[in-house]
Amino acid sequence: MDINFNKSDGLVPVIIQHEQTLEVLMLGYMNQEAYNKTVAENKVTFFSRSKNRLWTKGETSGNYLHVSAMHLDCDNDTLLIKVKADGPTCHTGERSCFKTGYNQNFILQLEEIIASRYEHPQEGSYVNKLRNKGLNKIAQKVGEEAVETVIAALNETETDLINESSDLVFHLLVLLREKGLSLERIAKNLEERHR
Repeated sequence: MDINFNKSDGLVPVIIQHEQTLEVLMLGYMNQEAYNKTVAENKVTFFSRSKNRLWTKGETSGNYLHVSAMHLDCDNDTLLIKVKADGPTCHTGERSCFKTGYNQNFILQLEEIIASRYEHPQEGSYVNKLRNKGLNKIAQKVGEEAVETVIAALNETETDLINESSDLVFHLLVLLREKGLSLERIAKNLEERHR
C-alpha cells in the first residue's frame, strides 16, 4: 500500500472494524514501523502516542486483533482494518471503544455463532439439535415461526411480535447455514434487485 505517512508527522489514523459485524471497534494510529509489524505478524500494532512506542493491541490482555483485510482511503492517509477480535477491544472490557448501547449488527454475529456451532458442535446446543433433525425439520421450523410472526403482527402485543420475529430470523439463519448460504449472498441479491 502506498500510505502517506508524511501528512501528520509520520502517523496515520487507523479505524478498526469487526470483520463480520462491521462494527467500529476502535481508532488508533500507526507509523511506518507499526504498519510493517502489523503486516508481518497479522496482528494490529499501533504507535502509542501516550507511551511513545509501538504497542500491539492485546500484548497485556491477550485480546489481539487479527487482520482480515486492510483498505486505504482515497487520500492514502487513513487505514481501515477489518479484524477478528480475540475478546473485548476496549480496555474497559467492552466490545467496542464506542458506546453505541447495543451491537447494531448482532444478526451478522449470530450468523457467525451458528456457523461455529456447525463447525464445532456443542452438546446441548439448540443449533446442533436442529441440525441433527435435518433439513426438513429446519425448514418446517422456519414455516412455523413465519406463521407465528404473522399471527403476532395481527393479534398480539408488540413484545410478542418482537419475540416471534426474532425466532423467525434465528431459524432462517440456521436454514441458510444448512443450505450453505450466507447473509452476504442475500444482501448482494437484495442490492442487485434494488437497482
